[in-house]
Amino acid sequence: MSVTDLPRRYPSEWGRATDHPFLRAVRAGTLPAPAFLAWLGQDYHFVADLLRFQARLLARAPRRAQAVLAGGAVALVDELAWFEQHAAARGLDLRVSRSPATEAYAGLLDRLDRAEAPVALSMLWALERVYLDAWSSAAPGAGGYREFVEHWTTPEFAAYVAALADAADDLIAEVGGVPDVDRYFVEVVDAETAFWDAAWTGATA
Repeated sequence: MSVTDLPRRYPSEWGRATDHPFLRAVRAGTLPAPAFLAWLGQDYHFVADLLRFQARLLARAPRRAQAVLAGGAVALVDELAWFEQHAAARGLDLRVSRSPATEAYAGLLDRLDRAEAPVALSMLWALERVYLDAWSSAAPGAGGYREFVEHWTTPEFAAYVAALADAADDLIAEVGGVPDVDRYFVEVVDAETAFWDAAWTGATA
């Protein structure tokens, strides 16, 4: 089994997370700017949560998986700085309160932090892959959103996601499979959908 098989096993869940009305509005240029900024503030919180999760996973992962995890952690540090730069340019206060969807996603990361390393690494791949596919569905992005879509769909990001899949597959093969992968995968994809739903509800309110 490869973790890359998981989206094909759950096409409905994957489709809801990667072809969301929020993303279609980004592609069409019809998403109100305040709604995008509100989503950006929540995603900043999520990236900070993800960095903490990934740093802990790096510390407990098998040696051969550490290089890709370390590279990803450094990229997340840079990503937070990138968010801060764009927030400052747009007058966005990143100290905004967390939404319930953001808190729920953080809770899922906490549970994954207690899962075995093959499961945690597989789900790190899943959340990065769903993010990549989601923004790819919004490409090329209209107007002021194009820069963001391009940032989250670079070949470098795609290569990182592929490297995570290889590392996860290696660990799963070593332990002979992990039964929790499917359950956690659906949780990750549902959490991503809920994150888009929260942003879209704000956009249409």
